[in-house]
Amino acid sequence: MRFPLAMTTGLATYIMKNKMRPRPEWQVNKSVVSESNPFKIIYTMKTDTARQPHPLIHKRFPLVLMLEPLHTCNLTCTGCGRIREYESTITQKLTLDQCLKAVDECGAPMVSICGGEPLLYPEIGGLVAGIMQRGLSCYLCTNGMFIQRRLKDLTPHDLFFFNVHLDGMEKNHDLAVERDGVFKEAIAGIRAAKAAGFKVVTNTTVYKETDMNEIEELFTYLKQFHVDGHTIAPAYGYSAVNDREIFMTRDDIHKKFEHIERMSKVYPLQTSPVYMDFLQGKRELPCTAWGNPTYNVKGWKGPCYLITDAHHNTFEEFMTQTPWDQYGPGADPRCEHCMMHCGFEPSAAFGINSKVSDPFRLLSWMLR
Repeated sequence: MRFPLAMTTGLATYIMKNKMRPRPEWQVNKSVVSESNPFKIIYTMKTDTARQPHPLIHKRFPLVLMLEPLHTCNLTCTGCGRIREYESTITQKLTLDQCLKAVDECGAPMVSICGGEPLLYPEIGGLVAGIMQRGLSCYLCTNGMFIQRRLKDLTPHDLFFFNVHLDGMEKNHDLAVERDGVFKEAIAGIRAAKAAGFKVVTNTTVYKETDMNEIEELFTYLKQFHVDGHTIAPAYGYSAVNDREIFMTRDDIHKKFEHIERMSKVYPLQTSPVYMDFLQGKRELPCTAWGNPTYNVKGWKGPCYLITDAHHNTFEEFMTQTPWDQYGPGADPRCEHCMMHCGFEPSAAFGINSKVSDPFRLLSWMLR
């Protein structure tokens, strides 16, 4: 199976339960759009049809918590916005209690520990253990360089995954992370983790200059280490990065991902068939930003993992004070070319714009 059975059934049960009975306190709209923001972009989308409201705008609930215990990192990756956006708080970190409180407050069935480099977090062992004790799935997103030295602090579990970031083979990956030798250390970390009994997946970001043949070469290379899966998504053009030429328009993305369905039959991609359709331009999905909320040293980041217009003290404030109808393609220019999994995989998981054949495709994909 593409995912552990407990993870799959737990996620399906959670989605069904919350679609039928979403928590009412999260559906209230308390947002106030300030006209005094000097950085606000005045934007009018020219279209022949009126923009439709999100089908789950009044049934909002989270799917994956993006938990950033710190933003400190040992690398300065070209496409990363965090080390620039949070430069003023780069040395700060959440306490273990703050992290676990956010996990409980949000209640999402999956937690993605990111950052920064989470293996630099002193209490990473306690954090992962706390998430496992709650019966949740956990992906620890890492550049892989500290896996070997932190393995002693972690315990293998069916619901715990190392998620190692690799953007290509050695030469291009090291170029993207702006340091030689990172690819080799990441591979050494993957081998050590697998040898110790851990589940390992990889995460690849696709840029305008990415050669998809090289990505297939990477996935083929990783087969020898028995990697458990791969996630892959187009890059988002952070305003903080200020390097627009490496990012893509939607047309660029459709072209870049035209063969992703074929790739999923050869390699264990953890990209759902519905999201694959979206990447290829075969169907539209609305952005479901509240499905992947982000919590970090400044609080609950709104509106999404990629754009920061506010930080909220509580998860309920994030859900009720974010003006959700002001975001997404056709509403905000920053969203226009975004096709990142953190905004659109939740829409696929929630069954938005579903087709009759989707359940059969999903079942076949999960069992492959």
